[in-house]
Amino acid sequence: MGSRSMQAALAIGLMCAGSLRADLKRAQAEPNLEKRSQLAMDNAFAAYQVARASYEKGENDPAAAAIAEILESVDLAYASLTQTGKDPRKSSKWFKKAEMQTRDLVRKLDSFQQMMGFTDRPMLDQVKARVQQVHDNLLLGIMEGKHK
Repeated sequence: MGSRSMQAALAIGLMCAGSLRADLKRAQAEPNLEKRSQLAMDNAFAAYQVARASYEKGENDPAAAAIAEILESVDLAYASLTQTGKDPRKSSKWFKKAEMQTRDLVRKLDSFQQMMGFTDRPMLDQVKARVQQVHDNLLLGIMEGKHK
């Protein structure tokens, strides 16, 4: 009985894959830049789940679309935080949250890539590199010392 409910939940999650784009549009419509960043990161994690589930079912096209959605979501989150004009060191709440989420996402993407077949692994290279770059930029902004 437990596996049936798990399969039903997975099926519902895959049906919602088409709504990922709608969630990104909802995030883009959010006027509060910090909240927009959070919504975009939530969308990135949802896209990760869809990508992994699609790949495990052998569906590479939906997986590739979800991977592209991860990249768009992370870029939107980072752009939203930089558009606030706030100093990450002084107003670190949203910056730190995004930094921790990107760190977690890099780890998840790395384990996903290791699980993939050797020939499919390059499909995650660009996304992993960009998420790592965003993470490093956020961390540098938070940890950076005083400007002289």
